[in-house]
Amino acid sequence: MVSCAVKLGVSVSGSNVAISKSKPSLQLPSSVQLNDPKLREFAGLSSQSLVVSDKNRLNPSNPRSPANSSIQAQVSFCPSKAMKWWEKSIQPNMVEINSAQELVNALKNAGDRLVIVDFYSPGCGGCKSLHPKISQFAESNPDAIFLQVNHEKLKPMCHALHIHVLPFFRFYRGAEGKVCGFSCTISTINKFRTALAKHSSERCSLGPAKGLDESELLRLASMGELSLNSPSPSSTKEEKFEELVLENLEMSNSLSMASKKMESREENNALLMSKQ
Repeated sequence: MVSCAVKLGVSVSGSNVAISKSKPSLQLPSSVQLNDPKLREFAGLSSQSLVVSDKNRLNPSNPRSPANSSIQAQVSFCPSKAMKWWEKSIQPNMVEINSAQELVNALKNAGDRLVIVDFYSPGCGGCKSLHPKISQFAESNPDAIFLQVNHEKLKPMCHALHIHVLPFFRFYRGAEGKVCGFSCTISTINKFRTALAKHSSERCSLGPAKGLDESELLRLASMGELSLNSPSPSSTKEEKFEELVLENLEMSNSLSMASKKMESREENNALLMSKQ
């Protein structure tokens, strides 16, 4: 008879069951069933990670069944990966940025939609306490795009953008580019709420989304964080339309000038003929 006391304060005993694991075997009674969620969580088991193979098919009511017969049970320990605080409550319009190029492309491809860049750090207590609120704002504003930038992972890029205080937020909107930027905490969350209400109103930008300033792009390129030779996002319909209009205007001006020159020549010829 073997007794095994679990950390939760449950003590069980009975016939031996050999639990095989990669390291030393653990002796537990055959009557134990890890159905208690707390016990399963303590053991780090998934819902279907315990597989028991009973070759002898012991029957407690069978008097011939040996008292100390053992059952070989193969236990698969699958500890679940704990979610980090910045990975919780993520909404569909919240996107993790992994490089400077991703940030540039995301801002360029946003069109007229409001884009909020959230600069955070895993070790920032203010960022952690503010994260649930940001998730709520993202949920209540599905048309806005929230870009999450890990300062620790993208430190050179953040330094190039002069992000030295966390948490820090930048708001971008269409052809206007950056419309505001500020730092706030859970106690000054009204600053974020006010900016969101001000810049989320419907509007139509005349031109493509601007994104980062040209000076910031050059700085990132000089640091090796961005390649200026990399293919830029495809032109939007508005850009193509503007190019077509400009081409038509240039062609129209050229034709108009050619027509005026032709008329002038005809007039000169007519004058010469009349003098003769």
